[in-house]
Formats: sequence, C-alpha cells, structure tokens
Amino acid sequence: MKSSLFRTSEELIRIYNRHADTVYRVCFMFMKNAPDTEDMVQNTFIRLMKDRTVFQNEEHEKAWLIRTASNLCKDYFRHWWSRTVSINQVPEAGYEQPLAADSILKKVMELPSKYKTAIYLYYYEGYSTVEIAEILKKDPSTIRGYLHNGRKLLRMEMEGEDE
Repeated sequence: MKSSLFRTSEELIRIYNRHADTVYRVCFMFMKNAPDTEDMVQNTFIRLMKDRTVFQNEEHEKAWLIRTASNLCKDYFRHWWSRTVSINQVPEAGYEQPLAADSILKKVMELPSKYKTAIYLYYYEGYSTVEIAEILKKDPSTIRGYLHNGRKLLRMEMEGEDE
C-alpha cells in the first residue's frame, strides 16, 4: 500500500480500524443502501488521506470523520445527477444484507436529516449536545431543538403504530 502524502500507511490503517464501523453507520443513515454507503465510506477515508488536519486525540479524529462523512453524503444528494436520474435508469436492487437495526433505529433513519443526525449522534454514539454542536458546526441550542423535535416526531410515529 502506497503511503499518503501526509499520513503513513500504518497510521491510516489504525484510524480506519478504529472508526470504519462508525463512519459506515453514519453514511448508512443517509444513503440507506450498502453500495452507496460503501462508496461514501471510501470517499471519507480518501478525504482523510488528502487532509492535513492534525488530530489532538481519537475523539477529535472521530468527530472529523463523522462531520466529513455527513457532508459527503449531503453533497451527494445535492449533486445534479442524483436529482435527474429516472426510475427506469436505476438497476434493480439485488440481495443486500441489511444493517442490523432495531425498530427504533429504523424510525430514526426515516426522520429528516437534521433530526436523524442529531438523534443518532446523541443516543447511538453517545455525544453530548455541545459535542454534536461542534461536530455539526451549529449552536448547542439548535441541537437541543433538533433533539426535541426529532423525539416528538418519533413519539408521534410510535403512537401511530399502536393504533
């Protein structure tokens, strides 16, 4: 494996091994299928190879990867191609091994992007609202609002199932 211009191969492998699962889960929240998720994970680590950021610790490293993965996924959906492909051009999906998820996580993944990201990082990755605000470059009160509104949407969805 050829070494990156800014990081050694061994360092990149260690970072990948530490954070690949988290990056995959974050990308899967946006992409909702394995092939596109894998592309976004790959793009995230390619971006890491080219980036000169010096990480202070593993949490800073993880936050950078989550932020980069989120941005790449959002950019993918902003791109003109993703909005202009007709349904006839999309190949039929083959068998895909689903991400192991409980019913609540499935509901979380159906939320609008801003709520989904905040709720996932808070409940599934264990970040505080201040940490999420730093990762997403938002005000902490905005993140608390996202969590509040996201929980309200989830509650309404869950109550609708009981009927």
